[in-house]
Amino acid sequence: MVTIFKGPNMLDIYDDLNSKEHLPDIPEHQLSDEQVLVELEKIKTRLGDRVVVLGHHYQQDDVIAFADITGDSLELAKKAATISSADFVMFCGVHFMAETADMLTKPHQKVILPDLRAGCSMADMANRREIDLAWAYMKKCTSDKIIPITYINCSAALKSFVGENDGSICTSSNAEKIITWGLNQGEKLLFFPDQHLGRNTCFKLGIDLDEMVVYDPRQRNGGLTPEEIQKAKVILWYGFCSVHQGFNVSQIKTWRESEPDRLLIVHPECSFEVVQGADLAGSTSFIINQIKAAPPGSKFAVGTEINLVNRLAKTYPQVDIKSLSPYQCLCTTMYRVRPRWLLESFRAIERGEPINVISVDDVTKKFALKALDTMLSIS
Repeated sequence: MVTIFKGPNMLDIYDDLNSKEHLPDIPEHQLSDEQVLVELEKIKTRLGDRVVVLGHHYQQDDVIAFADITGDSLELAKKAATISSADFVMFCGVHFMAETADMLTKPHQKVILPDLRAGCSMADMANRREIDLAWAYMKKCTSDKIIPITYINCSAALKSFVGENDGSICTSSNAEKIITWGLNQGEKLLFFPDQHLGRNTCFKLGIDLDEMVVYDPRQRNGGLTPEEIQKAKVILWYGFCSVHQGFNVSQIKTWRESEPDRLLIVHPECSFEVVQGADLAGSTSFIINQIKAAPPGSKFAVGTEINLVNRLAKTYPQVDIKSLSPYQCLCTTMYRVRPRWLLESFRAIERGEPINVISVDDVTKKFALKALDTMLSIS
């Protein structure tokens, strides 16, 4: 179970920014976006080292401007765990990231998610009840040992399931190592919640597509027969990232025809066909490092979230960086963390009434940490 603590009248904040009850030291009229940024700068300075702000790569620039540390979800959580002087960890990301940070930080620290609506569509595609049902069905279908592997983009409850069943968590950076480990531990893998990362990584490791099946919890028994379960080496959950699934083969073809010298680099959460059509595929850190190391004049079309693509283009102006897609590939749930909600979270701390504190219960934490420790020991 994951507990979310809300400060007094938190739900009203979203509906009434003018209320003196919620913003006692702000003029009656609603703050402009510019005023919010000014107030944020002031309060962040006042609170100093008491609060550390973590900003995920997919956040917009006006949020990243206030981040003390930027990175991907696990990188941010691990760094937060080393900052024992901060009483509060403000996680500008999504819900599952804040949960992971809570599990890795010290007992006296509180992890805050500026907007409770900041979730993850992929993480929401698998819940503990569905996984338990799937697990029971698979165990009934085969006597082979199944090793559960979960992508870090999931709830603490699913991380706990993996720990309870002697599996491991993985990230897009270490998925090859973790999957290789898993296949050495048993005869089959259950990989969730992202089918694309699982399929792309397993194929790269030499597993044929016909050895992989997709379990869809929306169908009876996942849409799989006992024979299909018995035959499969890898059982992939049906989930996906709505941002990365938006990239397609037609975009690959367009770039190939218009600019054949442009390097196409994508995230492994993209579909199998897109990854196969690209020149390079790898984690967010991989993409950043490839562009960082590229000689001036290099040209990239990048298949990942648009805020990161735009930030890379600004950071490395000597490299020509475009989005693989002509459309805005925006993580809408990450977008919900805005400076206005960040400001209210800071003000609540200053009032001594912190809001949106994310807390994972001890039992869930115990087994989720076991899965995290397994991953860290492997990678």
